[in-house]
Amino acid sequence: MYLDSCILVKLLIREPDSEFYARLVEGHPVSSSLLAFTEVWSALLARERAQLIGTRLRLEAWQRFEDQMRSQMIDLSPISEAIIRRAHWILGRVHPKVPLRSLDALHLATADQLQDWPLVTSDQRLREAALHLGYPLNDLPGPILPAS
Repeated sequence: MYLDSCILVKLLIREPDSEFYARLVEGHPVSSSLLAFTEVWSALLARERAQLIGTRLRLEAWQRFEDQMRSQMIDLSPISEAIIRRAHWILGRVHPKVPLRSLDALHLATADQLQDWPLVTSDQRLREAALHLGYPLNDLPGPILPAS
């Protein structure tokens, strides 16, 4: 299964739906884009700036993420020219119905190249684009989060 960065963060930092996603991925190999390396770090820093977590928790969460990458519990796929071209195609395909962001298009293109389904995300825009393209999605634990 393919996890976008927001789900990876939920597995590192307790959020209301973290337990749902932890059960969903338990025992399954997971993949994501190498984009997640920077996106997860950025999200952890943002949570610290917003005083949702402290420095110690941020560093511990990052260490867990690095350990999961090293142990290959999470496989981060490199961004190739083929993925960039596929993301370009995806952006055009969902336009104008879904105002997809470039990094989300790269996540979709990576999941498509890997064929590692379902796409696990709680991001409304990413889900709308995946539905538009016919990509398999995970079920949600509750309401869809607003696009950010």
